Amino acid sequence: MLWSAMIFGLLGSFHCVGMCGPIAFMLPVDRSNSTKKLFQVFSYHFGRILAYALIGLVFGLVGKGLYLFGLQQQLSIAIGVLMIVIVLIPIKTFNAYNFSKPIYKVISKVKSALGQALKKKTADTFMTIGFLNGFLPCGLVYMAVFASLAMQNAVQGSLYMMLFGIGTIPLMTTAVYLGKFLNSNIKQRIQKAIPVFVIIIGVLFIVRGLGLGIPYVSPAPIADIASNAIDCH
Repeated sequence: MLWSAMIFGLLGSFHCVGMCGPIAFMLPVDRSNSTKKLFQVFSYHFGRILAYALIGLVFGLVGKGLYLFGLQQQLSIAIGVLMIVIVLIPIKTFNAYNFSKPIYKVISKVKSALGQALKKKTADTFMTIGFLNGFLPCGLVYMAVFASLAMQNAVQGSLYMMLFGIGTIPLMTTAVYLGKFLNSNIKQRIQKAIPVFVIIIGVLFIVRGLGLGIPYVSPAPIADIASNAIDCH
């Protein structure tokens, strides 16, 4: 399932340009020095991926605990269903509930720190901006977090989020260099494609949780494998 993270990030980056694009446009890069600008943009992405990796590490660790309790398959199915339901819920209904309210104060502080960082041009500014950017609320990041929770350990959870972040790099980098370059028609088509992909990923997580014995897609439960091994003897 790790491969889905890169594709998720690549497709999701079109959404990211709309949500986080203003931050990318406002990066205080040195436009007179192309080498320095490239390093600054790289530092920004490194900060974002570092934030995603830490988030994935935490939720992957939670997923490992559920795996040890034998709940990994049920969790995979639940996350797959949740991804599909969230996509199918009308956006007006979803926006009626502020899911970020419990952590509003934390988010407010992150935004404040981000605003201050955008005014600076020190060597660590760009990594700081990227790192703080990684903790801002985003529906697609939440989806990736759900997926990292379904991983079997903290390392895979962190790796999933890192691959998601890497997938967003090409388009986010283009946004920094070219600004608003996509016309509205292309954006609308891409926005319509993203929910379809999320549903596909959700179905894959459900199939994975069913333990149908399909290699790499829906491996059989460990208990069944052990049972078959005992029967062979």
